Amino acid sequence: MSPSIPPAFRGRRAKLVALALPVGIAGSLVVLPFTAQATPSPDAVIAEVFGGGGNSGATLTNDFIELGNAGNAAFDLSGWSVQYLSGSPTATSKWQVTELTGAIPAGGSYLIEEAKGAGGDTALPTPDAAGTIAMSASSGTIALVHSTTPLACLTAADCTADGTVKDLVGFGTAVVRENTPATGAGNTTSVSRNAALTDTDNNSADFTGSTPSPRNSGGEGGGGSEPSPTPSPTSTTPGELRIHDIQGATRISPHAGATVTDVPGIVTAVRATGSSRGYWVQDPNPDKDPATSEAVFVFTGSVTPQVKVGDSVLVSGKVTEYYPGGAAGGNQSVTELSGPTATVLSSGNALPAAEVVDATSLPEAYAPDAKGANIESLALQPTRYALDWLESREGMLIRINDNRVVGASNAYGETWVTTKPKQNATPRGGTLYGSYAQPNSGRLLVASLTGEKLTANVGDTLTGATTGVLDYSNYGGYGLQSTTLGKLKSGGLKPEVAKKAKSDELAVATYNVENLDPTDPQAKFDRLAEGVVKNLSSPDIVSLEEIQDNNGAKDDGTVAADKTLAQFIAAIKAAGGPTYDWRSVDPQDKVDGGEPGGNIRNVFLFDPKRVSFVDRPGGDATTATKVVKAPKTEKGGKKDAITLSVSPGRINPTSDAWKSSRKPLVGEFTFRGEQVFVVGNHFNSKGGDQSLHSRFQPPVLGSETQRLAQAKEVNTFVTGLLAQDKQAKVVVLGDLNDYPFSAPVAALTKGKVLTDLMDKLPKNERYSYVYDGNSQTLDHILVSPGVKKLDYEVVHINAEFADQASDHDPQVVRIR
Repeated sequence: MSPSIPPAFRGRRAKLVALALPVGIAGSLVVLPFTAQATPSPDAVIAEVFGGGGNSGATLTNDFIELGNAGNAAFDLSGWSVQYLSGSPTATSKWQVTELTGAIPAGGSYLIEEAKGAGGDTALPTPDAAGTIAMSASSGTIALVHSTTPLACLTAADCTADGTVKDLVGFGTAVVRENTPATGAGNTTSVSRNAALTDTDNNSADFTGSTPSPRNSGGEGGGGSEPSPTPSPTSTTPGELRIHDIQGATRISPHAGATVTDVPGIVTAVRATGSSRGYWVQDPNPDKDPATSEAVFVFTGSVTPQVKVGDSVLVSGKVTEYYPGGAAGGNQSVTELSGPTATVLSSGNALPAAEVVDATSLPEAYAPDAKGANIESLALQPTRYALDWLESREGMLIRINDNRVVGASNAYGETWVTTKPKQNATPRGGTLYGSYAQPNSGRLLVASLTGEKLTANVGDTLTGATTGVLDYSNYGGYGLQSTTLGKLKSGGLKPEVAKKAKSDELAVATYNVENLDPTDPQAKFDRLAEGVVKNLSSPDIVSLEEIQDNNGAKDDGTVAADKTLAQFIAAIKAAGGPTYDWRSVDPQDKVDGGEPGGNIRNVFLFDPKRVSFVDRPGGDATTATKVVKAPKTEKGGKKDAITLSVSPGRINPTSDAWKSSRKPLVGEFTFRGEQVFVVGNHFNSKGGDQSLHSRFQPPVLGSETQRLAQAKEVNTFVTGLLAQDKQAKVVVLGDLNDYPFSAPVAALTKGKVLTDLMDKLPKNERYSYVYDGNSQTLDHILVSPGVKKLDYEVVHINAEFADQASDHDPQVVRIR
């Protein structure tokens, strides 16, 4: 559910470096200028594009386009425009135009604000120009044009031939693009050019997906302003302040906003790529206060540092507090020195010893309970709270040894390990998230500063010493950016296979197939199909979440998903499974949340040789299904049996509880002559919730309010159904996006109308999803009291593996 920027903590201004300290002042004196080394574009180009402003999960309220200038002179924009075209233009498509004024400063940026969405809580930095273009978050084309007249070209070739087009960026599945389109754009991610503004005329090579970092011509935004040129220092005498003075004993520097001079330290690591370049320095002469960190990150922005690991330096700069992901997101800050100048006193110095982090280092308690208040001003207590311990080592060299993997490697090689192997261990090697009170303090994210990439599964072991700097990002919080990476030892984890249902058992499964649509590669369909056939043993009914319309993210009014389902059903048959039939209700265009243009929905697959679907016409996107008494049946039949008014149907779809969210799908089935009601769900996401590592403790779970309302709607429906037939067999299942111990799940089961089968598993097996190294439950199967004999299991095939078809594990119940 989840963001190329250096693998080191994607989505943030990446910060990687190893740490060390001065051994003395001996050696030649070198005053360092900071000069970019990448081959730059000659002048103005499109630097960043973001179309997710105000969308679901987005922090920023507006779409934006950022221009960059790699030239040595200001670039005059008089008579220029930026223009936008749909990713899949038709013969009648038109370019939308935003006129520009002013200039892009030499080496600087220029910010164009576009349409505002309904969500988000963070405004852009003051824009240099503004338009009203509502861009797609996932696919489209932006052109920088030396004209304010709308372009007429609708193909890549024609636009390339248009002499007014200076630069052009197609992203997602855009038809108009340079070579191949950029990838990685979404509701919470932009596509951005590298810091050197390299332009190879291949969008996929020049742009990567990242956390949006808008920056205007004044240097505002972008996670911090660019370093301002200042006179190079010539002093060889350390100033009054040391790094521990700057860091202080709280999360905020006591010198924040002040300019400090000649701060001594040893360079321990350097980040020389990306838009967040810089280096770490660590003091060789620590104080005796365990709450004060001895290291700090020196931020040089897009300028490549000229220092080397082992240099003894005196650094001058402004003390700043940088909030990864933006201050509005609730994350903690990183204390930095920005706008730096540095004097190298000597080179080749030994680095300070890395502090070993093991099972005894981090306290069991994760964070102080401030009743939801900000903990920034609280004195750090590193012996009591894990977050305080980590903050007190911010930027310092640490080392871990022989750690078990508890979160599989992602596409960037980032991998979660535990420093506390006995902390809430699962049978398969993970760490269980079993309550809000225990977020598992031993978790640590490992990424590589050297470019090495791990491909690890849960239960593997990172053996030997892994050493690097302790960094912080909005993705995962604190983690180790390694300069020395241990070796990986396989734990032998294997995908599970469910029991095959007996002839008299009805097998009902739930599976989140992660935004499936025909634009996905056939390999994804095949992998998911194998999961249904081989691992789930071809259930009689499969409730699917995240089925998208026939053209996925293309936003053209399409809502039907028959092609998506036909392709999936064919893949299942090819894998040796049954020829499933399906039922669903098409949503209204753009009202059910999920990926913009995707029109996500719930779907039932069923094996018609084993189970019958009872079709009752009239169901559509806005019609609520109701429980009604059935007409009297033939002799021998059941009198006054209940039925659905429409099947398939939706539960109260016009309720505010389902605003911008998937509506539950209800179907009436018959198995061996018995009536079974199935309710497929996909509650609203956790997007917008504060993180476990938030500076507000405990973190605010803002998205829970809507899920609570959704749970009450489903509970009301089931309660009403059972009031008319208390022996009715009801299965409620799907991705509820919440935990067994959450308020929404409690509301769903209120009145004991439903039993959450996850609660029937041993405690250390209650999970179907892994996030930030925590094995947790988002997916559930619940049954009514009328379901008395059953067999239930979560089938672990995805969430614990680096190579996964979906980020969710399916689960199945067999009802006798």
